[in-house]
Amino acid sequence: MEYLTQHIESLIFATEHAISLEEIKSCLEESFETKFSVQEIENAITFLKNRYHDEEFAFEIVEIAEGFQFLTKGAFHQTVGNYLKQTTKKRLSRAAIETLSIIAYKQPVSKSEMEKIRGVSCDYSVQKLLEKELVTILGRSEGPGRPLMYGTSEKFMDYFGIKSLKDLPKPKDFKIPENEIGEAAPIEEIIPNEESESPQENGQAQSDEEAQFEEE
Repeated sequence: MEYLTQHIESLIFATEHAISLEEIKSCLEESFETKFSVQEIENAITFLKNRYHDEEFAFEIVEIAEGFQFLTKGAFHQTVGNYLKQTTKKRLSRAAIETLSIIAYKQPVSKSEMEKIRGVSCDYSVQKLLEKELVTILGRSEGPGRPLMYGTSEKFMDYFGIKSLKDLPKPKDFKIPENEIGEAAPIEEIIPNEESESPQENGQAQSDEEAQFEEE
């Protein structure tokens, strides 16, 4: 099994985002020109996960975003978080986070539906979220005008460290403070006291939002 685990280990290490079981299987079969069973690959991944579970390693193989990825262990999150705060120059604005939340929970959702919920234009937020590859266009609605429908991308799950959309906090979890799940990652710093957008002040609000996205 050792040769197989080493090749799988190299694939998980080399990919920027989580790599799925199907992608691993396809790559191995093309490289070795032979078929591998899903069980063989799962056994090799389990072997690797057990190996990196040892305290000797600061990182581990985690099943995330419907795939596998090397991530640092929890004991080192603060150190890595401090590094990210020092090196990350751009951050999501409050408006972008609100828009992203709507997309995550309502997807597939049109821009007009987002704006109905927020009460302001979401053009700029959606544009920036698309550029950051946190959301994607899923197609068009069959309704009047056939508007574009938006949803979260695989990078969204990777970015927020969840295995699938089923792992998103449920609305009831936000009602009681002590049930709050997790905490904001360092790179998701929210700007305090940001003025809320309103339909009458949409132009100014959009300018403020743009400034927050481009803040160095």
